[in-house]
Amino acid sequence: MHTPVATDWLTRNQTHLTAELRRVRAALSVHSGTSDEPAPQPCDWPPELALPAIGQLVRLFRLTPFERDLLLTCAGVELDSRFASLLATCHRDPMKTHPTFGLALAALPEAHWSALTPDAPLRRWHLLTVGAGPPLTAAPLQIDEQILHFLAGVPHANQRLSALLEPLPPERTLAPTHDAIATAARDLWHETPGELPVIQLVGPHADDRRAVATVACSTLGYEVAVLAASVLPTHPTDADELARLCVREAGLRGVVVLIECDASESADPARFAAVARFVDRLRGPVLVSDREPRFVGNRPFRSLDVPPLSPAEQRAAWRTAFGNRADSLNGTIERVVSQFRLPGSVIHSVASDTTLPQDRLWDECRLRARAKLGGLARRIEPAARWDDLVVPPLQESMLRDLTAHVRHRAMVYEQWGFAGRTNRGLGMTALFAGASGTGKTTAAEVLAGELGLDLYCIDLSAVMSKYIGETEANLRRVFDAAEQGGAVLQFDEADALFGKRAEVKDSHDRYANIEVSYLLQRMEEYRGLAILTTNSKSALDPAFLRRIRFVVQFPFPDTAERERIWRRMFPPTAPIEGLNFAALAKLPLAGGHIRSIALGAAFVAADAGEPVRMRHVAKATRTEYAKLERPFTELEVVPWE
Repeated sequence: MHTPVATDWLTRNQTHLTAELRRVRAALSVHSGTSDEPAPQPCDWPPELALPAIGQLVRLFRLTPFERDLLLTCAGVELDSRFASLLATCHRDPMKTHPTFGLALAALPEAHWSALTPDAPLRRWHLLTVGAGPPLTAAPLQIDEQILHFLAGVPHANQRLSALLEPLPPERTLAPTHDAIATAARDLWHETPGELPVIQLVGPHADDRRAVATVACSTLGYEVAVLAASVLPTHPTDADELARLCVREAGLRGVVVLIECDASESADPARFAAVARFVDRLRGPVLVSDREPRFVGNRPFRSLDVPPLSPAEQRAAWRTAFGNRADSLNGTIERVVSQFRLPGSVIHSVASDTTLPQDRLWDECRLRARAKLGGLARRIEPAARWDDLVVPPLQESMLRDLTAHVRHRAMVYEQWGFAGRTNRGLGMTALFAGASGTGKTTAAEVLAGELGLDLYCIDLSAVMSKYIGETEANLRRVFDAAEQGGAVLQFDEADALFGKRAEVKDSHDRYANIEVSYLLQRMEEYRGLAILTTNSKSALDPAFLRRIRFVVQFPFPDTAERERIWRRMFPPTAPIEGLNFAALAKLPLAGGHIRSIALGAAFVAADAGEPVRMRHVAKATRTEYAKLERPFTELEVVPWE
């Protein structure tokens, strides 16, 4: 562990280091023939204080007396101006003011050749560096800068590791659940004889795992630094070098390395194997942070589950963080707790921002909880509102009921106790069925906007994979990433995955059924709203439909609805002239196609420098009909002039 920097220790360490340098200087003077003064006796060291810095280095790296004195000789060049001239005298060359292995072997007591080898402590742990130039015994030696500062009682981070290790600040008080896990981790290290086990912290939130690690280590006097698994070298030599630096850092500064795996490392066996090999190269306390438990190397290890904060713990964390301001939030905390599953560190960060208006708390939490789904989904900014959705009254009523279910699920499940009646089926799932352009995506936007949540459209073609097990891994990434913020997830073209099951003829059919079952399971467990869309409800397996809570059929709009859609497609600020919406409604088109025509007509009119007229709509309509390969005879029902 790193040296305490109390004033008394610093003063005594300086005195002790000065005496040690004087002793080594005396040995060099005897060798040079300039003095026969005996070496001074070491100064007394109070047993109640931590060892002096040189004593800590000796114990930490198991230095022999000769290796200790050689290291002190290199430090003397930096700390005592008399060493340079003395070394030049020893070399009988005024230009050679540096120590060498050859001089040390000749001048220092208890010398041994093994100290020169690459596996000996001085070179293995990079306590000193060997300069260029043959032979080895004549090459100049220089003490490592971090070791020099450590000897002076001023420990600091290794510059080569500063770009890789992220130091974590001291953690505040943990919630009871997480505090118990931190205590369990501390006890594992405190009570385990022999080699300490690697502790694997497992859970959905990296911030929660970091907080537990910080508290567990601080009770034992350690700091924590995060090392991303993605930067671990795959070449054995490079991995050995990095591991040695990490072990040295742990000893010099009392730092425990927390190897943090993200979804890519967890899903990539080769990358995770590199993590396991790296862990085997380390010694002392080591932590691994991951979403799921995995075997990590050959060292003894224990996995500890770090679950998200319970609603009660989140509520308490918010109230503690806001203090006296909590009562003035008018129920916003309850709404936030019911929707978002935020780590304690995020809660404290949001609440500590005194410049954040109270009415922006929900949006700030939504931004902090925003999912990172990479190429598996695209986020849609909800722009549609209820007035933009043209559907029959029954469908609108079902959509409003669905909104109410999502908004009040915390009250019904937790406060009213319905969650205790069953441990499954608590997720909000919906199927939107209807022809293309009938309003399924618009409805999803309306729901997300009404609830103040993010909307993600999941591309099943990117999620589904021909490789066995990869589809489930991709689905797991989607739901795990979205869980924190309870986002609205929209899975398009669900019939591609939920089609009627055929007879299982081979392993691919069996695994296809497993993929479907896994998706249904995650949808039922998901705290947010999961929406499946399909153009053909009849293509779905009836067994799947029974497990969907809401099934909303989007019918093809009738003439009155089409007229409403046509009128809503042109914003109030758009210049229009002579548009016959009643006549346009005679065209058998769904809302999506009407939107394309209205937008196309606007561009045609803008190019002509005119307001949007029927002839511009006619041109855009012909373009849309050509795209759909529909007969132009349908257009004859509309008077275009």
